[in-house]
Parts: sequence; structure tokens; C-alpha cells
Amino acid sequence: MTARRVVPELQAYGQIEPIAVVRVRAVFAGTLSRLDVVPGSVVQAGAALARIGGPRMRALAVAREQVLRSASAREAAAGRTLDIVRRQFQARLATAQQLDAAQAEWAAAGAAARTARARWKELEALRIVRAPASGTVLALRAADGEQVGAGQAVLTLQPATGLWIRASYYGADAAPLHVGMQGTFRPAGGDASFPVRVAAISPALAADGGLRIGLLPAGHAAPPGWRDGQWGRLSLPEPAQRMVMVPTQALILDSGRWWVLLHAPGGDTRQAVVPGPTQGWRTAIVSGLKAGQQVVVTDAFLEYHRGIARDYTPPD
Repeated sequence: MTARRVVPELQAYGQIEPIAVVRVRAVFAGTLSRLDVVPGSVVQAGAALARIGGPRMRALAVAREQVLRSASAREAAAGRTLDIVRRQFQARLATAQQLDAAQAEWAAAGAAARTARARWKELEALRIVRAPASGTVLALRAADGEQVGAGQAVLTLQPATGLWIRASYYGADAAPLHVGMQGTFRPAGGDASFPVRVAAISPALAADGGLRIGLLPAGHAAPPGWRDGQWGRLSLPEPAQRMVMVPTQALILDSGRWWVLLHAPGGDTRQAVVPGPTQGWRTAIVSGLKAGQQVVVTDAFLEYHRGIARDYTPPD
């Protein structure tokens, strides 16, 4: 057998899925209305998705309006008082302390009025449920006309730029993985593959013993076929190695291990091997063989199990 330069590839199945989803929530309690989107709707950042109304919202609006009117009236009264005290101070009918007190009251009233106006505008803005980012509506968590509480989720949104590939590797295949590793992803049913790179590796094994990784497109834009839920085959090449190549038909699987039969002067002997990637009708051997060794190819499986009849012959 001769050794060749082989590029091992770590193969796995992966699925395109959201990196994260956004739960759009109601800031205030009230009645949901004008909910015009459905699952699958594409929305733009800042788009109005629904409104919060009803008696509870009206009561809150009335309370804030009263605070605003009171603060505005106080600001206006403080301004008139300040004008009067200034004229009196110029006519020497008021002291500097009285002028300072009138100015302080006017400043405090102005600050209170600005706060009340800001809270009123905030109420008007937050009673409208808006999309925090461009994306696709995945699910509705409330219905039009339903009573919602403060902080309750109204819908779930998948951001437009939030997709990646999730895959799992097991055993020895997981050891060479590292962030930045590049490979290809071929969607199921598609002829074309596109480049990807490992963006994240889970710090712990999953419940099934696999090591989970996340991959992003190697380019700046998502390629065609980059769709949520799409399955495909993932291939991550390792550094090139020199490996012995043997005909694939020389490999024998027995008791969960791979074997070959070696030609030796005293007869054929069994040799355990670790197969690697295949190239056509040949398979690379990671360990167990050296260049120059000869293996049985023709009827290797039959030769390996030649004595099986003796092993299973019942005693007389």
C-alpha cells in the first residue's frame, strides 16, 4: 500500500435556524387593537404592529393629562409671578432674596412641566406596539381585542439578519473544531454549496453527547437558499495528512471495529485499523497500517470469517 496526501473532512448534518428570536411586548396594560400582522408577515423596523387602548389605558392617559395640565398651570403662574417681582425689584419694591426665590420657583415649575410633557409624549409613543427590528413574524402571542398586561408578549419576531447553521459533532470528530474554521454547506435537494465559517462552539456537551457549533456565511451577505429550517450537509476540511490508501473492499467490520487482513510470511493476520475519508473506490487509513504493507482485497470478508463454522458448531 502507498501513502498519499489526504485532506480529511469532518462531515455532519446541519440546520439553518434563528440565532435568537425577539419577543415584542406591550409596555402598558390595556386592550390590544389594530393587530394586522399574521405569522409569516415581513415587517420593517419601527413599523406599527398594534395599539394598546381600552379603559385602563384611557385612565392612565387621563391621569397623565391632569398632571401635565397642573404642571403647565404652575409653570405659567410662576412665570407671571417672576415678571411681577422683576418689575418690583427694578422699582426697589422687592428684595434680591424675593427675586431669587421667584426665579427658583419658575425654574422648578419649568422642570416639572417638561417632565410631565415628556411622560405624556412617552405614553402616546408606547401605546403603539412597534417592530424593534426588521424581520418575519413567527407567532402571535395575543389576539386582537384581548386584554394584555404590562410586559406581556404580543408576538415573536425573527430578525432578518439572525440566521445561522447549527450542527453537532461527536467523539473524535469534535476535537479538531475551532472558531474560524471554514467549510461548505450544501442544502438538501440543492446542487450548489456555499462557504461557511465556525462562529461559536458550545462550552459543554449536549444531552446526546454531541458538541454543538454555530456557523455563519463566510461572505458578507446570506447566499441563496439561506432559509430558516433548511437542512443540509456540512463539511469542514482538516489540515492535509499523509495516509495509506487501501481498496474499500479490503475493510471488514467486526464487533464494532474495522479490520484488514495483512499478508505475512506465516499466513494472513488480522489488523485493526481506523478508516478515514474515501476517494473513489479507495479509503484512507488514519492509523493501523504503514506504507508498503500488503492487505487481502479479494474475498477479504470470507477469508476473515473462514473459521466461523468451527466457532458455531454445536458439540455432539
